[in-house]
Amino acid sequence: MNNTNHTIYPNVLASIGNTPMVQLMNLCPEFNLNIYGKMEAFNPGGSIKDRTAKNILMDAIKKGQINKDTTIVESSSGNMAVGLAQTCLMYGLKLIVVVDPLINQHTLKILKAYGAKIEKVTTQENGSYLNARLNKVDHLLKTVENSFWPNQYANHANPEAHYSTMREITEALDNQVDYLFAATSTCGTIMGCAEYVKQHSLNTKIVAVDAMGSVIFDQAPGKRLIPGHGAGRPSQLIDKSCIDEVMHITDKECVEGCHQLLQREAILAGGSSGAVVSALQKLAPTLPTNANCALILCDRGERYLDTIYSPEWLNQHFPESSELTKPQTLSYQWA
Repeated sequence: MNNTNHTIYPNVLASIGNTPMVQLMNLCPEFNLNIYGKMEAFNPGGSIKDRTAKNILMDAIKKGQINKDTTIVESSSGNMAVGLAQTCLMYGLKLIVVVDPLINQHTLKILKAYGAKIEKVTTQENGSYLNARLNKVDHLLKTVENSFWPNQYANHANPEAHYSTMREITEALDNQVDYLFAATSTCGTIMGCAEYVKQHSLNTKIVAVDAMGSVIFDQAPGKRLIPGHGAGRPSQLIDKSCIDEVMHITDKECVEGCHQLLQREAILAGGSSGAVVSALQKLAPTLPTNANCALILCDRGERYLDTIYSPEWLNQHFPESSELTKPQTLSYQWA
């Protein structure tokens, strides 16, 4: 695979996408699998949501729903907010982000650096912070003149952004993608990938990685510590007939997956990536020999330094996992 890129882009938004694929040799060494990570942290805003934010806003501008005086209002647990903040700053648009207590402080600092205005809900509604955030968005849309809601939860420009994500994955692997592992939240990523698979008649099995306590696949709602995957209300974008398997991952498994990705592959990634890693490891014994498995690694891990990668936080929430932060000794294949 040759990811050398000497292109000069006209602006930072033009550099979104075409992220590298990395072979992951050490995640499941006991199984004969070919495992690859799609490194979405290489997007300029640090996550796969750069693709979503750019596509939704560009689509709205083309349709005349946004002009230079429009205020963008969105609910986000973190990455979508950063993607929107980046795009809004580029176009001189005002942005209000509605967040909840689960958002981490590092992300808040990033949003403020981009110039976004923060509105924070502090209580759940109907057992979910998401419901509270969306009700706050509705209030702002009624009170802020010339405001626009990207509505990442139902806007079809969301999955359309990820048609190209799957195209990049399949081109890198010469159309031989046996399994795709993708975390779910709005379900834009997984549905965009599934649409590409369907249109190109690929034999790829789509594995949806959801959080325990998320209601996307008809679970009872429950407490979740890790933002970025799972949801407190059903997805308006998902077509479940396109999903071949659903893996529900606990917060503990999510954290363990993050540390395994770091210690075994030297990749510092966010919470949903840990969930995807754990899903692969749980499913690996059942996968055929030499299967090509693509994992979408959604974002950077720096935004989780005070939680997932903090020994103090780990000891507070998962004391039985305190050994996670200790480096592992691996047998590296020296050239």
